[in-house]
Amino acid sequence: MLYKQEHREFMNSLSKFIKQEITPFVDEWEDAGIFPAKELFQKMGAQGFLGVCKPEEYGGMGLDYSFSLAMAETLGEIPCGGVPMAIGVQTDMATPALARFGSDYVKENYLRPAISGDYVACIGVSEPSAGSDVAAIKSNARSDGDDYVINGQKMWITNGTQADFMCMLVNTSDGPIHSSKSLIIVPMDTPGITVAKKLDKLGMRSSDTAQLYFEDVRVPKRNIIGEEGLGFTYQMLQFQEERLWAAGNALRSLDKAVDDTISYTRERQVFGKPLLDNQVIHFRLAELKTEIECLRSLTYRAVEDYVAGENVTMMASMAKLKAGRLTREVNDACLQYYGGMGFMNETPITRSYRDGRLASIGGGADEVMLGIICKLMDTLPKQKRNQK
Repeated sequence: MLYKQEHREFMNSLSKFIKQEITPFVDEWEDAGIFPAKELFQKMGAQGFLGVCKPEEYGGMGLDYSFSLAMAETLGEIPCGGVPMAIGVQTDMATPALARFGSDYVKENYLRPAISGDYVACIGVSEPSAGSDVAAIKSNARSDGDDYVINGQKMWITNGTQADFMCMLVNTSDGPIHSSKSLIIVPMDTPGITVAKKLDKLGMRSSDTAQLYFEDVRVPKRNIIGEEGLGFTYQMLQFQEERLWAAGNALRSLDKAVDDTISYTRERQVFGKPLLDNQVIHFRLAELKTEIECLRSLTYRAVEDYVAGENVTMMASMAKLKAGRLTREVNDACLQYYGGMGFMNETPITRSYRDGRLASIGGGADEVMLGIICKLMDTLPKQKRNQK
């Protein structure tokens, strides 16, 4: 089994924190369209939750990635998708490359306060014309003495209105698209950065998401992560953890959707008997529960291999693909069995239905996952394969 006693103790501790510090406030944060990230992250940082797999010398716990999965799965207990996603950005999307490839300077000045919760982080990859197609980004950083001067824009940025720094992917040369990009830490209070607007989303309402503009933003070259020109490679590695995190985070929320639907349909009387007594319903819920367990097994196996140092690009892509599609399938099926109540915002399944739709888009759309899997299976048409 993936989880041992120390994992269980960690998960129990996080679960208690969620019940005390997050769950009671979720409805309020959903209505407000934002949650107090700095306040919450400082509380999480004090408990060590933001540096589970990060180096001990910068305030982390120095544990292996199986504990990050344990955290992602436990965060699925939060009765919304926005807050877990924002936490995941901080721990598994904006900081893995910083921790792995960053200099002592950027680790001390940005990783340490991200682990303590004193800084809120965001990841700047997507642009209006470059979502899943990362290689197509247009933002650029021009060399000027000891600085980079950044121009461009970033779109759909989680934590974008509250972040203290961005881990930003930009073009630093005009060379080949996969070797012309760099990851740079950009303090969000730097002159020239404009929050164009806080975006109005279908779901994930409690998570602030922004469109940002960068006009002649001057950043010291010492803020680069690793080597210039290797940003695309670093980001692809960072994506693997993001996709494993997404799959793990889906598990408990999917379990809860099915369990809550069982409870509701057992109590709901239709034509003189519990709705659950209809074979079409209890058989369907059995199928969905089986699919969730298949996703859990795939995700656990992928993480075990990742911890062992193996390349898990295919399995991480499969897990992300399955998590997105299953999230849509489970929430849609369960909502149907609530009938009219499933269309009411007061019903938890309605929020799950709205929040869960992002799972097939964010972090690489389903179609991108399929393309990666096909490439590794060597089934892409020759012309497309050569273009890759």
